[in-house]
Amino acid sequence: MMKFKRNLCVFQSCDKEYDESEVIIFSSPMDATCSFRPGTRFAGSAIREDSIGLEWYSPYFDKDLKNYNTCDIGDLDLPMGDVEKDLEEISRVTKEILSDEKKVMMIGGEHLVTLGTIREYVKKYPNLHIIHFDAHTDLREEFLGRELSHATVLRKCYDLLGDGKIAQFGIRSGDSSEFKWANEGHTFLRKYDLEGLNKIIEAWKNYPVYITIDLDVLDPSIFPGTGTPEAGGITYKELQQAILDMRNLKNIVGADMVELSPHYDASGVSTAVACKVLRELVLLLHN
Repeated sequence: MMKFKRNLCVFQSCDKEYDESEVIIFSSPMDATCSFRPGTRFAGSAIREDSIGLEWYSPYFDKDLKNYNTCDIGDLDLPMGDVEKDLEEISRVTKEILSDEKKVMMIGGEHLVTLGTIREYVKKYPNLHIIHFDAHTDLREEFLGRELSHATVLRKCYDLLGDGKIAQFGIRSGDSSEFKWANEGHTFLRKYDLEGLNKIIEAWKNYPVYITIDLDVLDPSIFPGTGTPEAGGITYKELQQAILDMRNLKNIVGADMVELSPHYDASGVSTAVACKVLRELVLLLHN
């Protein structure tokens, strides 16, 4: 019996039925712990609406998205303001998808939603590794009095995975204690750019890998529609090349893309960028 139905409004051509699909898209409209500008709860709907303007053919992969079995089940029903229940629901849905031997492609939401998927992924893949693209370290133990925050999410993932299983790229903002803690060998942290990614890919190519992309890794001149923009980011071309390079990983088990706040960019450019990143990530998961 089919557990989930495809959403009526889907991302681009991802309109296959759940049972026949290999990759399952859902969005987690949660922005309960945003510390500056909220609004990521609207990302999923904005991306779906704008994806009508996106070609299904990727010249980067030389593949058509329409030729792959992908199901978009839409926004999860998350109780607004109840962070733990939100994470529990994300974990519940992730568990069901993984039990059917499918891959998760989650749209945020704030970055804390990643913890909901990782809680289940680490059960299925005890040797899970995470590749993390972001402007921010997200390694605090607590932030503004909260242990569960978009500023603590990678630290909470670390608590589940342990040393040497998280690689962070593009990082250019955080407390000095976070950089120090990472550099003690807990995570691989690359400041400012993506140098070293190919070495990580080679070293981790046989491990189960989960990819999390906080879109504020991009420079705000390219991607202003986010809650905590940080100058000095990477270009879209650099991120696109990173996605292509990750084809050399043999066991990508899931991914997410977070922190689009569409209404902070009246031009719509940020949503258009997010749509293109999502298309490439879905094709990467099908690779």
